[in-house]
Amino acid sequence: MTDTAESDLVVIGAGPGGYAAAFLAADKGMKVILVDAGPRPGGTCLNVGCIPSKALLHAAKLITDARDAKPLGVEFAPPKIDVNGVRTHWMKVVDTMSKNLAFLCKARKVDFVSGVGKFLDGQTVQVNDTAYRFQHCIIATGSVPTRPAAFFTGNPRVMDSTGALKLEDVPPRLLVVGGGYIGLEMGYVYAALGSKVTVVELTEGLLPGVDRDLVQPLHKRLETLFDKIYLRTKVVKLEEAKGGIKAVLEGPEVEDKEPVFERVLVAVGRQPNSRDLGLEKAGVAVDDKGFLKVNEQRRTSAEKIFAIGDVAGEPMLAHKATYEGKIAAEVILGEKAVYDVRAVPAVVFTDPEIAWCGLTETEAKKQKREVKRVKFNWLASGRAMTLARTEGVTKLVIDPETERILGVGIVGVDAGEMIAEAMLAIEMSATAKDLALTMHAHPTLSETLYEAAEDFYGMATHKAPSKKG
Repeated sequence: MTDTAESDLVVIGAGPGGYAAAFLAADKGMKVILVDAGPRPGGTCLNVGCIPSKALLHAAKLITDARDAKPLGVEFAPPKIDVNGVRTHWMKVVDTMSKNLAFLCKARKVDFVSGVGKFLDGQTVQVNDTAYRFQHCIIATGSVPTRPAAFFTGNPRVMDSTGALKLEDVPPRLLVVGGGYIGLEMGYVYAALGSKVTVVELTEGLLPGVDRDLVQPLHKRLETLFDKIYLRTKVVKLEEAKGGIKAVLEGPEVEDKEPVFERVLVAVGRQPNSRDLGLEKAGVAVDDKGFLKVNEQRRTSAEKIFAIGDVAGEPMLAHKATYEGKIAAEVILGEKAVYDVRAVPAVVFTDPEIAWCGLTETEAKKQKREVKRVKFNWLASGRAMTLARTEGVTKLVIDPETERILGVGIVGVDAGEMIAEAMLAIEMSATAKDLALTMHAHPTLSETLYEAAEDFYGMATHKAPSKKG
């Protein structure tokens, strides 16, 4: 027998977007039900995504930093890897953060319900044995790894990103199918732990769509960490072989056409988690890729139902979901709010990191938009030199007439921490002069931002003078 309950707002999906929306709505007096298929709030990002992967990446960086210390006069013995200990660390982090979110739900009187939500109509969601009648609903069900049927035939040696996080062992040889950010991040982890990693990417470069000026330094470093990187290469098929998985490869630089690997990570993208929600009963329209169609208020084709985060379209980033969740909650509360941002930051947590926001040079060319680009190489950064990490580059994309900063890209140590200043500059319509006149602490990597801005005028302190172009 189905019970019934009433609520001002039902949020389906308790990831960074869902719980942010639920918390804000509750803070402003709404009765909120927060639904998630998992046992505790946090979603993909916390449980099998951003947080565990970054914990693993930190462990990997400790290993590579120790190895790279020799030229600085400090030499360490080879590390002893306790795989269980590495895995336990990220599990403890996840457990702590999950408990904190559960506490915050109780503190805000948000009713968290573990179960799969499915629409019965445009104002009712069924979860387990209860039908929740809502005034408004926010769908925040996120995304799932793309699992090509040809690769996932049931062999446990073939993993998606979730499986790779389990770190069941450190395989002698690992094949990573896909040179995007997930493949490179996890490939870096396994390489640091001792695997010989081969990355296969179908396109002409790693991180397709990312500025080539930023990718080049990373690619160069990864060549020293990975066993092989194959571009313009296709994995025709995967077959079971003695002791592992045989991959049939086609590409211009492939030497061994049928190598065998102990494990394979398939990281060819993610897709919206929009199936089996009963969307047709709720009158919610979906595009041909499975994304829910939303307007600038994040409202779907059903007036009372909103959608945020990965399920509502690219880019699939946790912080975008959080931002959208708060917008949707404000709209539901009757406030004047729309999703109107000038930029969305993105970070690839490899070593070095890559971070960017706003207009890229590639996008400007596609739009046939005239821009001026300036690059400041970290070879001229005192802080980068002290770290022995001078491969970095800070790049600005600037409107030549207004001198407004349109986009920023950074590759180098802690690039992800530096991109926040770039975001503020873009959102505040700052000019190159504004950035150049902002005092930065010395010696820091952030100085490369203002020196890049100075270089727009041909007067970067630590670079030979040039004419403004």
